[in-house]
Amino acid sequence: MKVKEYFEAESCMHRSKGHCMTMGTASTMASMVEALGMSLPGNAAIPAVDARRNTLAQMTGRRIVEMVREDLCISRVLTREAFENAIRANAAIGGSTNAVIHLIAIAGRVGVPLCLDDFDRLGSSLPCLVDIQPSGTHLMEDFFYAGGLPTVLRELAEADVLSREALTVNGQPIWKNVAEAPCWNRDVIRRFKEPFKANAGIAVLRGNLAPDGAVIKPSAASPHLLQHRGRAVVFETIEECHAKVNDESLDIDEHCVMVLKNCGPRGYPGMAEVGNMLLPPKLLRKGVTDMVRISDARMSGTAYGTVVLHACPEAAAGGPLALVESGDMVTLDVPKRQLRLDVDDNALAARRAKWTPPPLPDRGWLRLYVEHVQQADKGADLDFLVGRSGAHVARDSH
Repeated sequence: MKVKEYFEAESCMHRSKGHCMTMGTASTMASMVEALGMSLPGNAAIPAVDARRNTLAQMTGRRIVEMVREDLCISRVLTREAFENAIRANAAIGGSTNAVIHLIAIAGRVGVPLCLDDFDRLGSSLPCLVDIQPSGTHLMEDFFYAGGLPTVLRELAEADVLSREALTVNGQPIWKNVAEAPCWNRDVIRRFKEPFKANAGIAVLRGNLAPDGAVIKPSAASPHLLQHRGRAVVFETIEECHAKVNDESLDIDEHCVMVLKNCGPRGYPGMAEVGNMLLPPKLLRKGVTDMVRISDARMSGTAYGTVVLHACPEAAAGGPLALVESGDMVTLDVPKRQLRLDVDDNALAARRAKWTPPPLPDRGWLRLYVEHVQQADKGADLDFLVGRSGAHVARDSH
């Protein structure tokens, strides 16, 4: 590709200020904030350059002052019902897997019990209603012009899968905010009974490879790979993956399972968005567009594919992922919610006896972080920040 063609393509992809124009993590979390009741109705999808964004910002500032006068605290909005609404909304929009970590962490900060299994129980059987990339074809501006999140919430409420009385920051229950929400384009936002994709919420997998859970986004995966058994090709770090994936001599084919270690909260550290490993060019040339990939990392909400993420415990914490070797057989069965390493217990015990944990950082913030960060199934938050606490008025500084 010539430089001129590259810049032309780039200009079409990045058309204006704002974040990703797909249902990536930023768009997902904007939708989660609205579904939680923590923003004014319609806030999630307004394009950055639309004048209505400035108008709503001004209205938000005024409403915050009113909330102070009304003593309407966050704790009255962020209830268990609000988080359940957000989980269901995430399924309906085909939202990012990152919402799992963020919502669990937020719930932990406000003292609301929320766990990984809630996402499977509440959202995995729900349909995806929004035809938007990466699960579909349209963009965020199409979603906004079709009616945005209020339309989706109305569909959920009318299907009796939304807690209608959950309070929102405008002082009204969420149902009153969305009861009359119109839909202007049914190609973008489908009806609950005529969805874009069925059973599209986040699926939680367990097994001897992820005893504390791992997640996959079925709406962005290849259906034929949701039940798959293949030979593991292991990368100990993302740097090793980058170095080897372009090697024409790499022993890998489209039936293999790519396994990436040491990219979780402690292992990276920081749990980078590298879980959607690039496919080997030699397979891309054969027309292969997807493979099963497993890691303890995250991936961008704009990414797609049959990618298993957030494997817990992570490799750096001594999770089973640390024991996987190239050549092992791995079984993925999303309908049965299973993720299994087909190696007998004695062999795994022998490997564990030889395994040594990575050294801790020497000092400073990095040391503090690694020692106190929780695993992904707990929200990857710092353990000393979990737990409900009110506003603290500090003493004067001297």
